[in-house]
Parts: sequence; structure tokens; C-alpha cells
Amino acid sequence: MKTKSFSDMQCSIARTLEQVGSWWSLLIIRDVMMGARRFKHFEKSLGIAKNTLTSRLNELVDGGILMRVPSSDGSSYEEYIMTEKGRELAPVMIALAQWGDKWAVHPDGPTFAFVDTKTDEELPRVWPRRRSGEKLERGELSIRPLNGANNAD
Repeated sequence: MKTKSFSDMQCSIARTLEQVGSWWSLLIIRDVMMGARRFKHFEKSLGIAKNTLTSRLNELVDGGILMRVPSSDGSSYEEYIMTEKGRELAPVMIALAQWGDKWAVHPDGPTFAFVDTKTDEELPRVWPRRRSGEKLERGELSIRPLNGANNAD
């Protein structure tokens, strides 16, 4: 069954989901962030069917989130690396993981953490801040339509 396309919607959240909304896509992005580079690594980590993995990798490459490059070991395999566009998904992935660690907790607890490579400290929770850097309180955040956008998008 083909899912509805969000590509014509004015909403930036809907348009983002058009590119990375598949749970497989987000898990592939997670694996790349954790160092996976090859098809076989994704296949083993995710337990995903080859045709589905191929499709999702192609979508991520076509969307400019991943890029295929020659293997770093000189073999004939290709590897997948994050583009700048893909790297800018880091705050989204961090926020999803932190939300999941709080609200979708596995009985064994979290399996990974995002850490600062210089200090080896876990990153603080992602939360909106004012331009000054001050953290917003929960009631101090709202969404305002722009450019004639309508909420029914």
C-alpha cells in the first residue's frame, strides 16, 4: 500500500516526514551516526529485508541525506556516509532518542547515548531556548502559522 505523499504540503514537518518519515529510514540514519557504512551492516543491525533496505537507502541517497562513496578499504563495495543535510538531522535524532528514553522505555534501559567526544559526557536534554540561550518553560512555546499557511495542511 502506497502512503500519502506530503511533498506538496506547505508544512515543514510534513515535508520533512516525506524525506525521513519511514521508521526504517530513521533507524538507518541512527546506524550511520553510530558508524555503520555498508549494506551488510544495516542488514545485520536492522534485520530488514534486502529489497526494503535497498529502497530506503536509495530514498536517503536521492533525498541528499546519505551519499554513496567508494569503500574506505579499497574493496569493490560502496559505503554510505552522511551528507551535510543528513548531519543536520542530529538534533532531531537526539531529541527522538531522549524522548524515547523517557516515554518509550525498554525494560533493560537505553542501549546508547549521545556523548560529547571531547568530554565523554552525555549530552543534556534537547529543549527549545530563547535567542539569549535561556531555556523556555513548557508553557512558553507555541507554533504560529506563517505565509498564509493553514493548520489543515
